[in-house]
Amino acid sequence: MGIKRKKSENEGGDEPKPVAVEIEKKKKGILPSMIKNKDKRAAVHAKLKQEKKLDKRKKVKARDAAEKRALELGEEPPARKIPKTIENTREEDETVCRPDDEELFVRNDADEFSAVLKRESNPKILITTCRFNSSRGPAFIEELLSVIPNAQYYKRGTYDLKKIIEYANKKEFTSLIVVHTNRREPDALLIIGLPNGPTAHFKLSKLVLRKDIKNHGNPTSHEPELVLNNFTTRLGHRIGRLIQSLFPQEPNFRGRRVVTFHNQRDFIFFRHHRYIFETKETKQPEVKGKKTKDSKADAITEAKPFARLQECGPRFTLKLISLQHGTFDPRGGEFEWVHKPEMDTSRRRFFL
Repeated sequence: MGIKRKKSENEGGDEPKPVAVEIEKKKKGILPSMIKNKDKRAAVHAKLKQEKKLDKRKKVKARDAAEKRALELGEEPPARKIPKTIENTREEDETVCRPDDEELFVRNDADEFSAVLKRESNPKILITTCRFNSSRGPAFIEELLSVIPNAQYYKRGTYDLKKIIEYANKKEFTSLIVVHTNRREPDALLIIGLPNGPTAHFKLSKLVLRKDIKNHGNPTSHEPELVLNNFTTRLGHRIGRLIQSLFPQEPNFRGRRVVTFHNQRDFIFFRHHRYIFETKETKQPEVKGKKTKDSKADAITEAKPFARLQECGPRFTLKLISLQHGTFDPRGGEFEWVHKPEMDTSRRRFFL
């Protein structure tokens, strides 16, 4: 006699097998990375990209239609969604400066930069190099001298940095900038506030000199305007004041020069521009039903002002490595802040 085989739980039932469910899921959403054939993978990727583009266009049209309908009915249009970025989803930081922080204003009145920023003394900058200079170092220093007013260059020679700091204090310099080079390329900046510090060590990268910038302009000797962006934390506020103390606090607006330090994700981007205001005549659109024979002759033109920028160079990026109390002292100095690799736990964690 034949023995009947017992049916398993999945056999003969209405519920599909788990393996079959997984296969169906894979068929519904096949990722390009799952396809081994290069041509098929590229075709699937292009198709998905086109579908996303069309879907985005439909959403934009629907949003514009809803806004137009609301304005016609005299209602407020629906609020636009703010896209999520790394900047606006950053981790919460207790050290972010607040406009009602009285302790911060008290510190500003008593810190090392208050004399220059209150215009009690004029900034006077000494620029030097490390002991082994490079081929691009002098060109970079020459352009720094054209950017920072009241800056003077002194050859380093074989002098120790502490002796240079003593000399700068005797000559009443307010700041010292040391350009460090490696393999014939400037790779670091050391900014020392005088006479009492602090000392900031920056990594320098992506240097582009003036001669390498297309359609560059030549700066004038006017004192520039200074723009500092996104220095929001207490550490960033201190670095911003250190940079601010390098420049005069009374810019000459006739020169139309702007020096910008833009902080984004703890990278400080430096740019140097000249600007000019111009007016451009634009024809106003004709009203329907009011066309006349002399409409071409009596066309109404409107003058709209706009600004044009011309980059003067140089262009580079800074990354803060350490901030030290007092003047340069690598052995016995006390550090306010030092960047360490274990601090980079998240892409959304910033310190400036």
